Amino acid sequence: MENNHSTKQIWIVFLILLILTGIEVGLGIFKPVSYQVLKWTFIILTLVKAYYIIAYFMHVKHERRNFIFTLAFPAFILIPYLLFILLTEAGELI
Repeated sequence: MENNHSTKQIWIVFLILLILTGIEVGLGIFKPVSYQVLKWTFIILTLVKAYYIIAYFMHVKHERRNFIFTLAFPAFILIPYLLFILLTEAGELI
């Protein structure tokens, strides 16, 4: 019974990731909004996708809270730093 539940959960996460990727591709092709809104939409959707990949496919969702914080703490420092660099450098190219 447990195997059936985990298989169902994998398909649900797969469909969520597929829908999010479809939204990103659609926004990338049609560009219906301003560049700033589009940029932040991509960043937010990418972070949501990263959460699902890390939580379910790397099996971190069911770990102990201390271990999750050990993995997440460097990301909370590194991701804002990388976003700052990305947004600062991308602004100079336009």
